[in-house]
Amino acid sequence: MGLGILKDGKWIPEREQEDTEGKFIRPSTTFRDKITADGSSKFKAEPGRYHLYISWACPWACRTAILRELKGLQDVVSMSVVGAEIKDNSWEFTDEPGSIPDTVNNAQYLWQIYLKADPNYSGRVTVPVLWDKQTSTIVNNESREIIKMLDTEFNEFAHQDVDFYPKHLQDKIDETIDKIYQPINNGVYRAGFATSQTAYDEAVNELFTALEHWEKLLKTQRYLCGAQITEADWCMFTTLFRFDAVYYVHFKCNINRIIDYPNLWNYLKDLYQYPGVKVTCNLDHIKRHYYKSHPKVNPTRIVPKGPNIDFEAPHNRDTVGAG
Repeated sequence: MGLGILKDGKWIPEREQEDTEGKFIRPSTTFRDKITADGSSKFKAEPGRYHLYISWACPWACRTAILRELKGLQDVVSMSVVGAEIKDNSWEFTDEPGSIPDTVNNAQYLWQIYLKADPNYSGRVTVPVLWDKQTSTIVNNESREIIKMLDTEFNEFAHQDVDFYPKHLQDKIDETIDKIYQPINNGVYRAGFATSQTAYDEAVNELFTALEHWEKLLKTQRYLCGAQITEADWCMFTTLFRFDAVYYVHFKCNINRIIDYPNLWNYLKDLYQYPGVKVTCNLDHIKRHYYKSHPKVNPTRIVPKGPNIDFEAPHNRDTVGAG
């Protein structure tokens, strides 16, 4: 997530892109190297070598923060957190509550990190960013690949009993993440940033068709891939957590709220209450970011007070699929 762009090493405060039909188009990420446990890549998994740049507001970045937290990698991979709002200089490191300054590169803006990796970089400046302190470059800025690296390549330094990508489910996990990406994870943005009625209708219809599918499936199994929680669930969680507070209103995804789906709502509470997850959930940053950073969607930049959502309420997911 990031609303500006670098062109030949120069920052330009450019807004999100859409095609001629008013559809939101998400450009591909650029840095796609891999950290490996055995050192077969040029980036070997080592404690203290890597640094993660995230935003609490961004669902893609929060996936990586969740995996870092749940795998117990807080002392292995350091982390900085940008401020909630995107302004003309995009993501900025601030002293507001919840932010963590950049103690590695001492940058004020995230685009300075991109330029340190490539002084002539052209492209979007997004979180998350996985940085290598040893070679002073960006390893990867694709959230799906970062969570897999944190989950599988740092096991020597991680909690030994935590595995969200078990071998017997890997194909199903990958297929599920693919299946939820376009209609749900990216679907809320396709609806929210659409600039034509046709593009919006297409996106929102696909979004709620997909939500209905998973609502039905979660009636008989606890998690997206069965009885075991996986990376696919964390990919779904960060979208669902923001849905009723932001996407329902701000992005006009208002056919139903998540709380209106009994199975999805209880599933969301189940994931939120998983030990270690709630420290990665910052609704203040989320709401201020979305409502203040997208002036074409919300010109007044007024942040609504509600809704009141009790993610701590009891859920029934421990009985689903039990017999």
